[in-house]
Formats: sequence, C-alpha cells, structure tokens
Amino acid sequence: MTDAPAVAIVGMSGRFPGARDLAEYWRNLRDGVCSIADFGEEELLASGADPEELRSPGYVPAKGLLAGADRFEHELFGFNATEAAALDPQHRLLLETAWAALEDAGYDPRGAPDGTGVYVGGGPTEHSVAAQVDRRLRARLGPMHVRIFTDREFLAGWLSYRLGLTGPSLTVHTGCSTSLATVHVAVQALLSGECDLALAGGVSIDSPYPRGYLYEPGGTYSPDGRCRPFDEKAAGMVGGDGVGLVVLRRLEDAQADGDQIHAVIRGTAVSNDGAARVGFTAPGVDGQTAAILEAWAAAGLDPADAQFLEAHGTGTDLGDRIEVAAAAAAFAGARCELGSVKSNIGHLNAAAGVAGLIKVALMLAHRTMVPTVNVTRPHPDLDLDATPFHLLTETRTWDARGARLAGVSSLGIGGTNVHAVLEEAPPAHRRSLTPAVVLPLSARTQAQLSTAARRLAAALREPGAPSLADVAHTLAHGRAALDARAYVVAATHDEAATALETLAATPAGTSTAAKDPLGESWVAGQDVDWPSGGRRVHLPTYPFAGDSHGALTLSPQPAATSEPQPEDRATAVTELFMTTLALSAPSDLDRTYFAVGGDSLTAVFLVSELRDRFGLDIPIETFLREHPLNEIIARALNPEDDDPLGDLLDELEQ
Repeated sequence: MTDAPAVAIVGMSGRFPGARDLAEYWRNLRDGVCSIADFGEEELLASGADPEELRSPGYVPAKGLLAGADRFEHELFGFNATEAAALDPQHRLLLETAWAALEDAGYDPRGAPDGTGVYVGGGPTEHSVAAQVDRRLRARLGPMHVRIFTDREFLAGWLSYRLGLTGPSLTVHTGCSTSLATVHVAVQALLSGECDLALAGGVSIDSPYPRGYLYEPGGTYSPDGRCRPFDEKAAGMVGGDGVGLVVLRRLEDAQADGDQIHAVIRGTAVSNDGAARVGFTAPGVDGQTAAILEAWAAAGLDPADAQFLEAHGTGTDLGDRIEVAAAAAAFAGARCELGSVKSNIGHLNAAAGVAGLIKVALMLAHRTMVPTVNVTRPHPDLDLDATPFHLLTETRTWDARGARLAGVSSLGIGGTNVHAVLEEAPPAHRRSLTPAVVLPLSARTQAQLSTAARRLAAALREPGAPSLADVAHTLAHGRAALDARAYVVAATHDEAATALETLAATPAGTSTAAKDPLGESWVAGQDVDWPSGGRRVHLPTYPFAGDSHGALTLSPQPAATSEPQPEDRATAVTELFMTTLALSAPSDLDRTYFAVGGDSLTAVFLVSELRDRFGLDIPIETFLREHPLNEIIARALNPEDDDPLGDLLDELEQ
C-alpha cells in the first residue's frame, strides 16, 4: 500500500461492440469473444456504403460495430424528435452513458453534487461532416446550430447542460489516447480540489452503420479484418465504435461515505514523444517509457510489482515493437501478463483508452485475467521471453501475494502518451440484516418500469448482492424521479426479488404486496422525503428504450419527394408541428408553444421549414406569444388574418 493520494472509480458505464452494457462486455472478455463483425455486400449497400469502394480488391468488410448506435431516448434529455435527428450520434450515446454511469455510482443523474466536473472527448464522425455540407440542414437550423448539434467540441457542454453539472467542463482531444487523457485530467482536477466528483471518458462513432475499409499494404489496417496484437500474424488494426465513462471521487472521500468502489486509480501521467520519432504518426520509445515511470512514481509504487499491462496494442509491426521496447524498460524486474482489448472489439479511436481502463477495472473486481484473442504465438521480433511480459491467451484467476496492480497505456497519433496505474478496490463494508425497506422504482414508461424491476430482481439474486438498506438508499437518492412509478416492500433479498418479479409481470405496473405510506405517496407522483443513512451501491441502471434517429451520411441520398400541393398544405403543416414537437394527440395543439416543450432553436427550425417547404412566412415572435399552436398554424396558413394591433394590445395587457 501507499500513502500517495488516489482516486476511486465509483461508477462505470459503457457500450462496446457485442456488448450493450458492462455485464455483457465482461462476459465477452472472460469468454475470449471476438466481437468484430463481418458484413455482406447487400448489408453494406443497404447501409449506404460506396458501391465503387466495395468493388475494390482491397476492401475489407469488417468493423467493431456498435449495435443500436443510432437509437436515443430523446425525451429523457429534453430534445424533440427533430433535434434528436440533428444531434450527432456521439452526443446522444454520451448523454445516455453519462446518465447510466452516474446511476451506477449511486447518484441521481438530474441531481449530481454541485461542481461535478466533465472531462470527455470524441472522434470525427460522418454525421458531423455530412451536416456541414448539407445546405438544406444549414438553411433550416443555421450554421451555428448545426455546429452545436454535431461538433465534438461541444460533447462536454451538452453533458453539463442537460444534466445540470456545474463543475469544470472540458472536451479533450489527443487522438487515439483521448479518453485516457480525459481520465488523467479528471484525476488531477480531483486531487487539486477543482472538483469533488468527475465524469471522464470518451466516445467514437464514425458511423452507426456497417462499414468496411480499404486495406493498403504497409498501412495501419489489417488485411483480413482481425487485430492480432503482438502476434506472429499481426498485420494491423480494425476500426470500431464504442463509448465508455467512469465516475471518479477522491479515494478518501469515497471510503468515508462507504461508496462501493470498482477499482482505484493510484497514479496517472501524460507525455509526448516530441521530435524523437521517425514521423508525426509514429510512436516513440522514450516518451512512452517516461509516461509509465511517471505514473508509477505518482502512485508511490514500483513498476516491478505490476502483474498486468493493458497495452495500446494496435497490432501494427512498428507500433507493437516500439510499445514493447518502451514498456520493457519501464517494467524491468516485473513478471507481467500482457494484453490488448483491441483484439476483441477493434480500435475505438477516442474511446480506446477508456475501453482498456474499464476492462482492467472489471478484471480487478472479478480477480480474473482475460485473454487477448486471435493470437497464437508472440511475434519473434518482439522477443517477449527477454522482457517482463507474457502474452496472455487464456482466462485465468488473478492470484497475487500483495495487492493486485495493473497498468493501462494509451497512445495517440501526434505523440501523446497516457498511462494509468490501477489497484483493486479496498475490501467492501458489509452491512448487517435490516428490517423491511421500501424499494422505489421509476421510469419514463410502464414497459421500462417492468424492465427495471426485472433487472433489479436478477441483481438481488446474485451472490454478494448489496444489503437491502443500501439498495433502498441508492434507489431513493440515486435515481431520477420519472413518471411511471412503483415500489415494493421487503425484508430479505428473496422477498424483494420475488416482489419485483411479480411487479414486472403486472401489466399495470403496480404491486399487490405490502403497502407503505411513503411508497403510496411515491406512486401518486409526490415528492417524497426518503429516509437516509445508507450508502451508494452498484445496481442495474436505467433501461433506455429510444427510437432510431438515424445518422447523416455522405452517401448519395434518394431524390426528394414532391412537396405537398396547396390543398394538402394545412394537413402537412399540422403534421410538421406534430412531428417536430413530438405531440401525441391533436388536443396538444390547443396548448401554447412553450407549454409543449418548444424553445427558440425549434422555433427557428419551424420558421425555416414553413418558408422553405411551403412558402409561408411567419415572424418568429409569433411563437413567443401565448397563442395556442392551432392559432399559430392558422396564422401561418392565412397571414392576411393577422391582427398586429390586437397582438400589440395582447402584449401590453400581459
């Protein structure tokens, strides 16, 4: 152990190729699954791939595809359907992942502590580029709004804005090392007192659709769609999409509050190779070694005590040789297993580092080392036998005489190297038996409420499930209060799981079990002053169920359909309002614009759509007045009926 200040990972969430959540991610890692997908020609053409590129002999139809990357539960974050379609998929997924990560840490995503910091980064996307060259979209929303909705520069800003996070909010870019660099910046901010809770990580969704790539001999990409880090057949990397975030606190604060901890970050460091490399995109030995040594020095630990190194490991000839040489110099004297998650999921660009960090945190929590897949024998040029490393190719129990320690490296094009030192979490505090407690649940819809109940029941039946008192505390104080609500009362895990399973199977989403006054107030939609005294624990997070909102592409688009004829104009304009504002019934048109959730940005969009599609001009000020929507539509369709004097008198009266 060391007395150096450290940071606890108290929450995590991520979605990776083949894994909708971290439970699936762990199972895939443990079972040695390669989640890189291969695509057929029809699938690629249907998703908008370039037919000419597909015919190239060097085209490789493979990618670490993130299923459902175009889906987004926009209602939960205050976006309407039109805004959600314009919003870049990276922004959408990062918002949902931040919500889940905060919940995993035991915090209400809409009520995180004051001063919570945000440190995130993302990669370039086809959606963003397509938006910038889409003249019609730019005409509708305006260049500034298109940029705000699509540019990765605003990833941190959207999280802070939609979740009400008031601490430092930084979008970090260091190429492929981006997401581990965000963790380094967040760790430094926590240790310096700049914030007390931080979200850190990254996202990379180049396109949510099946895509391949062109292989070029001597390039960085694999000729067969598989990544084989450090293997004798290593020939390059494969791209992939994913998102991952961690929630961080100072270790002393997390322990004082009894937080459940995934792993401990003992030290981090960042360096750059400077000019000591053969080219701008090439890695350098000395810079990597320096980052590793500095991180372990910050941790107050000896690199020789490391038992596992999660390497950057792209599977390129030059990259693997330089990384092994740099790490061997830093870890001299260690007996260290070597691995890289890129063999499982591909290279996730800006999300690569956090994918490796979460992998190691899961290994520490399960005390299990997982294999690098697609490999058979180390490349002879690496001479691993003369290094501290052994390339791990099978799952094994993580035995250790002392604390379990690991390093995580992430290297960026441009020379920015990041290294983090991880240690297993300190022993968890176990609580004694408690009397019956109320377990409140909520979701946006009844179907999601049933899913949440079913997931929680399964979690409570797992060995080592947290105490019901801590479960009740986390559900009451670490979840947002949404519209669909229910609760159960239980004194044991089995009682709770059974009641939750009954609740999940009840169409109305209500339980026939024991009643409680606070629970009844909760179901009635009231604000409840729940008792406190428990601790935050890891529980299943929100069951997102968003619709597909697609993504813009650079592929040729189908010819536009003809615009509505004048006799259909009223119907088409009404449908425009219904769709844009996500209205569910015609009666919603009797409400005012702001009452249905409209804002100034959507008003700009509606004004431009009315002008461009229907030739109708309506002042944007019309939306700002307290007129019902059906009156606004009537004024748009019949501008000669406007009454400027009446409007002025209305404004003066208000």
